[in-house]
Amino acid sequence: MSIRLSLEEAWDELARAHTGIVTSMKADGTPISLPLWFVVIDRRIYFGGPARTKKVARLRNNPRCCLLVESGTYWRELKAVLVTGDAREVTDDATTQRVEQALHDKYGSYRSQRSSMPNETRAVYEAPGRVLFELVPDARVLTWDNSRIPLS
Repeated sequence: MSIRLSLEEAWDELARAHTGIVTSMKADGTPISLPLWFVVIDRRIYFGGPARTKKVARLRNNPRCCLLVESGTYWRELKAVLVTGDAREVTDDATTQRVEQALHDKYGSYRSQRSSMPNETRAVYEAPGRVLFELVPDARVLTWDNSRIPLS
């Protein structure tokens, strides 16, 4: 018996997840993990952010990263999918439009009004330049689902 999800189940979990945790590397090798919103299109993970953020700078410096989604409150319920790979900047207009629409469709009703943000935060989000990344996964996706462990 395996507690691993099939590849199909893993991509379904990713597509359903609301928030992911992306880990990128600082120049000195220190990992930095941050929550973010993302969409899955054709087994690729897309996310973005303002161009002047440190997350964008880290991924431009070193594209190796991972994204984790998890669910469950009790140990027996824990389920997770971890995807490792390289983050590539999306530069073509057709993909950009498709991803931005998918992000809007998924998260439009969750966004905060800019007027309610602190001035410094609003300035970052209103600055020109948004960068989109496509996380191109490695061959293996790490998964687990503790509910598949039989109770004794």
